[in-house]
Amino acid sequence: MVASPAVQAALQVTVPAGTTAGQALRDAGAPTTGPDALVVARDPQGVLRDLAWAPDSDTEVDAVSASSPDGRSVIRHSCAHVLAQAVQQHFPDAKLGIGPPVADGFYYDFDVDRPFTPEDLAVLEKTMRRIIKAGQRFSRRVLGSAEEAKRELADELYKLELVDLKASTVTLDPDEVMEIGAGELTVYDNVHPHTGETIWGDLCRGPHVPTTRHIPAFRLMRTAAAYWRGNEHNPQLQRIYGTAWESTEALERHLEFLAEAQRRDHRKLGAELDLFSFPDEIGSGLPVFHPRGGTVRRVMEDYSRRRHEEAGYEFVNSPHITKGQLFETSGHLDWYADAMFPPMHLDEELAEDGTVRKPGQDYYLKPMNCPFHNLIYRSRGRSYRELPLRLFEFGSVYRYEKSGVVHGLTRVRGMTQDDAHIYCTPEQLQGEICSLLTFVLDLLRDFGLDDFYLELSTRDDEKYVGTDEQWEEATDALRLAAEASGLELVLDPGGAAFYAPKISVQAKDALGRTWQLSTIQVDLQEPDLFKLEYTAKDGSRQRPHMIHRALFGSIERFFGVLTEHYAGAFPAWLAPVQVVGIPIADEHVEHLQQVAKALRARGIRVEVDASDERMQKKIRTHTTQKVPFLLLAGSKDVEAGAVSFRFRDGTQINGVGVEDAVGAITGWVARRENRSPTAAELPIGQP
Repeated sequence: MVASPAVQAALQVTVPAGTTAGQALRDAGAPTTGPDALVVARDPQGVLRDLAWAPDSDTEVDAVSASSPDGRSVIRHSCAHVLAQAVQQHFPDAKLGIGPPVADGFYYDFDVDRPFTPEDLAVLEKTMRRIIKAGQRFSRRVLGSAEEAKRELADELYKLELVDLKASTVTLDPDEVMEIGAGELTVYDNVHPHTGETIWGDLCRGPHVPTTRHIPAFRLMRTAAAYWRGNEHNPQLQRIYGTAWESTEALERHLEFLAEAQRRDHRKLGAELDLFSFPDEIGSGLPVFHPRGGTVRRVMEDYSRRRHEEAGYEFVNSPHITKGQLFETSGHLDWYADAMFPPMHLDEELAEDGTVRKPGQDYYLKPMNCPFHNLIYRSRGRSYRELPLRLFEFGSVYRYEKSGVVHGLTRVRGMTQDDAHIYCTPEQLQGEICSLLTFVLDLLRDFGLDDFYLELSTRDDEKYVGTDEQWEEATDALRLAAEASGLELVLDPGGAAFYAPKISVQAKDALGRTWQLSTIQVDLQEPDLFKLEYTAKDGSRQRPHMIHRALFGSIERFFGVLTEHYAGAFPAWLAPVQVVGIPIADEHVEHLQQVAKALRARGIRVEVDASDERMQKKIRTHTTQKVPFLLLAGSKDVEAGAVSFRFRDGTQINGVGVEDAVGAITGWVARRENRSPTAAELPIGQP
């Protein structure tokens, strides 16, 4: 396991030849208990080593604590071994797949006769706790050859496959396949702390914590089906997910985080707030928006359109399908076909004898808008005086995501991108990217997201078109703009699309989770593929540079992100219903209807609840529906020409004149305040 880029400052010591790393670090004062306890060491090459590792010569190492990112990964992988030991104890015929650490936890795949049940997980957890309490030692053992490994693992067919893959040219993800590394084949035995007896073992490159007692806190979370090595043509295994941490307190914080994330799950809130749904009759990954969700979406789009108009964009529109030739020109059929829906063969005409009188053509649902915008650019001659030309479209696209990865609104098959393509001269490129990045960040801030870093995705050397010089120019332009923004820049080597490098804006939500949102790509390939030109100042014909930009990423995904960021309590300017009037009795309905009329005249989305429910029930209902403003009215309010405010947090302001109330609400909405109003914050006082 190689160290992650973000490592904590650590104790550094020189390990004398023949001395274990653990002994040298303990002698230097490294903690042995608690969240900062030493679990592994990092050698000068950044490779993590067991504490039992003894170098052949004096070597400088860093201590890796349990609470560091790498320390947690080692604890989690060690816990995966304990899980596998427990599974084979209760299910002796279970065959082992792989068991890597993942974000915030681990999993292990098993070939068993039946799916695991919640009752199984409870039994396995109990057995794991016994194993951990026993303090079994993780002991590394080198296998002399692949043949020796195969003899020892004769009953583990999936491990045998990994041994064969090690000897082949197949490249495995080192973060996922912990069983084999670049060097020798090794097994980690779980050894009895007193007798030295080997109790269980697993093919693994390590490293591991010294003993099972170095796994302070864990929890098994859930089960799922998973294909061996992620290939649907391989056997389906049963996966157990778990989490492990450096302390009980850290585990409890994580479980609280998960509980809050579950409360904020946009799929759950979408149903509770009547925003959207996923009817089976339509198909996986194809959502429909209900009236309230449609209102939020419309407000999002309308505000975005207004900002784009102010920034000099021109609006275009393109169809949902096209002849396949367009995607042959753009290169998508060569590089992106697996993510596209299959073609529709249309327009074929047959003679009476069944022979083809007129050949048909393949039509495709579009996965991208850019080829259409290129045709719009190419529809007539262009002058340098028109550049930069900024084309913008809310364009619906369709991508064939496998059913296993479709997830609510954040991973769909049909989506609407707020897609822009900017065509400019080479001299305009750098300034346009910097301006565009500022525009993107400002608009995201308007929606209440303001904690960002940038990721620069560079060329995949196995999958790209264009020259080295073009990629270098495009990548350098993005890098300079990113550095000028002052935001943290993280590299994503090989993460670019086949035609262009990109900057992606990574935004943190209210829970601190990171979402990839806006993307900016500098494309020097499609202008060549589509033979795009403009007349330069000297009269020559030149190729424009092209910038791809999706600001929200997609409307659907951004909607899901915002729903979770705000826990469904959208700020008043975005809320589907901004105000609900609640009369104390029937005779107060007319007064609130007049207030509602005044609010509607100012563009406020308002309802009056004239149902037969009691007032307190109405308050609970609309608070649960997360309406920003509740206006109550009784006899005193009617007589005084006033209303009383009731807010989501239970605070209240009584007896506010109708004109002041309308002004306060419209002002709050007009300022696009991204926090919930309260009695303390609304700029009105007691009369």
